[in-house]
Amino acid sequence: MGGIAAIARQAGHRVTGCDANVYPPMSTQLEAQGIELIEGFSPDQLLQFETMPDLFVIGNVVSRGNPLMEAILNQGLPYVSGPQWLGEQVLYGRHVLAVAGTHGKTTTSAMLTWILEFNGYKPGYLIGGVPLNFTVSARLGESQYFVIEADEYDTAFFDKRSKFVHYRPRTALLNNLEFDHADIFADLAAIETQFHHLVRTVPSYGLLVVNGEEPALASVMTRGSWAPVEQFGHESNKEWSFISQAGDGFIVHKAGKEVATVKWATDSGVMGRHNQLNALAAIASANHIGISPADSARALAEFKNVKRRLETIGIANGVTVYDDFAHHPTAIATTVDGLRRRVGQARILAVLEPRSNTMKLGVMKAQLPGSLSQADRVFAYGANTGKESLGWDLAEVLSPLNSKEQGKAHAFDELDALVNAVVKEAKPGDHILVMSNGGFGGVHQKILKAISA
Repeated sequence: MGGIAAIARQAGHRVTGCDANVYPPMSTQLEAQGIELIEGFSPDQLLQFETMPDLFVIGNVVSRGNPLMEAILNQGLPYVSGPQWLGEQVLYGRHVLAVAGTHGKTTTSAMLTWILEFNGYKPGYLIGGVPLNFTVSARLGESQYFVIEADEYDTAFFDKRSKFVHYRPRTALLNNLEFDHADIFADLAAIETQFHHLVRTVPSYGLLVVNGEEPALASVMTRGSWAPVEQFGHESNKEWSFISQAGDGFIVHKAGKEVATVKWATDSGVMGRHNQLNALAAIASANHIGISPADSARALAEFKNVKRRLETIGIANGVTVYDDFAHHPTAIATTVDGLRRRVGQARILAVLEPRSNTMKLGVMKAQLPGSLSQADRVFAYGANTGKESLGWDLAEVLSPLNSKEQGKAHAFDELDALVNAVVKEAKPGDHILVMSNGGFGGVHQKILKAISA
């Protein structure tokens, strides 16, 4: 929603917005663009406007019972969902390149956008994070091309379709597909149906770039596609494949022929086989609009990653602290693996807050111990009371890690106790990996400050 607000502002509209909590980096980004932020959802906001807004754009966190939403409905004021407004007012008539999947959407969207920007295409874009090659997470753009992170989450309380059905892409990248969002989807089959709906919107002259090693995506594709399909993966029989090199660089193959070599910048923070796949998918998608793999590789050599994707927050007394958005067990596992590939045998202290709706429902809790197996120590936080309560026993779930190595995993329901335990354990040369899809109470800086002291 912050990105949509920024695009609306760039399009010449006056934009204000409200939320229960607005925190950096989005809050600072919006304020820098002259977008007024209002705390909370009081209906009194409607009395503060000199002239009533022409339109209220509603995010999917807003539900019936929200006081401002109730006032909008009762007064018969015009409203629309963010994805619908974007589809009708910004994306209509443009060549949309949509990046969908359970994992890697933000990073892959940032890679693809940078490839277009580097090669002079001046794209518009909407990314669910802050790409470090740009100063903002969204832009209207100056060309027909628009890159969008295509989320499968539902659109709004009044539109239960996935957001991405509003985007009508010509180039659709299907990166991977696992069960997630247990708060709105009953099972994996329900998500597959939404991806099938996305596939149905791609025109016959468009392109589907599909991970050919994902069983769930294979299931989606068996339900029919009406556009050409190019598969990518590790295996050489795919249209797009790669061979890993030292430093997580890789050689790109198209139809079995070497067409490019990607070498990451040493300070990019991009690592792991999952990011090689992300980059390969971005290269294949850019190829559809005429950017050669070699030109894409040159762009990726200057790619700087996205904030909160294995981002180095600081170093204190020889201890490095990282921040990452990982919250699904698969994302946690690939993040830890990526850091392990970088640091070798050095100790990794994983600090985790399982706060997503899916994690709170306990659907993925059995997968947590396995996802953290490559960490040397695990410190997890889960409140026992209030709206942030997990509703399940975090210590019990992590106990398999302790059965293999006594004292490897610890669970806390007080943030200060967690910080004290992490700081007591940390030694020079350690790497502290903090993972959460929220602010985590500023735990990164608390740890750094305590270690410095």
